[in-house]
Amino acid sequence: MARWSKGPVWWYWLVTVILLATGLAGYFPAFYATIALCLVQVGHFRKRSGSWTSFPVQVRVAYLGLLLLALWEPLRWIFWIQLVGTTAMVTVDYCFLARCLSLLPWNRSEPLSWQRVWRTFFSAPVAGSVAAARKPGA
Repeated sequence: MARWSKGPVWWYWLVTVILLATGLAGYFPAFYATIALCLVQVGHFRKRSGSWTSFPVQVRVAYLGLLLLALWEPLRWIFWIQLVGTTAMVTVDYCFLARCLSLLPWNRSEPLSWQRVWRTFFSAPVAGSVAAARKPGA
């Protein structure tokens, strides 16, 4: 599927990449715009899922938390990590943050093991939610 035909989720992340890059290029207000866009995403996915605990909402709340932490001068490097990670999401559908969150006890259906961690981080990108793709034996 061509990138231009992606849905709103992909477009949210693409605009996020542009805003983060703009902020890192020296226009600090772009970080506030990134936070505002992330708040819109949280609201959108909260309304769509009907739950604060749905996996898409968890990813966006965690991302928002990282954005807020990065506003503090000693943690500004987090913006770079987010830019790299979000660029990977937009270009190759690999979301490191979602994979990390999928390992939390309430997001997995099997015990945590080294094999599970390996599969989580080194399996090919999946369409849809990484949490839904991580079933026992998968």
